[in-house]
Amino acid sequence: MPARRLEWSRGQYTVTTDRRRMELSMIHAFLAGTDWSPGVPRSTVARSLRHSLCFGLFHRARQVGFARVITDRATFGYVADVFILEGHRGRGLARWLMECVVEHPDLRRCRRLLLATRDAHGLYAKTGFRPLRRPDDHLERRAAP
Repeated sequence: MPARRLEWSRGQYTVTTDRRRMELSMIHAFLAGTDWSPGVPRSTVARSLRHSLCFGLFHRARQVGFARVITDRATFGYVADVFILEGHRGRGLARWLMECVVEHPDLRRCRRLLLATRDAHGLYAKTGFRPLRRPDDHLERRAAP
């Protein structure tokens, strides 16, 4: 069964889950310059988009923001790679993008959504994210360098 495509609009902005509209070149260029995925290969970004629930933020026809959720669409989701291009920041778009993410019908019923952030705790708190209740219960495994 193909994934449903949803769309939300606000003024000249649209958020869509239509993966065909995601601009891989722009997403890769942005992510490759971040501190959380410096130099990430384009092929890795392309693979991550294919296997995630993607949310593209568009100003008219141009993509200006992005978020993706790694999820089974039933019990768990991990929010990753959230960004708004600099010329569109300061307009409440990141909050609106995250509101679209958490209100997506397949994610709304998940028991747990997680994310990691160094500096945007206030943004994510506005959409219900809180520090881990029991951080000692969580483990991570990192790939060897």
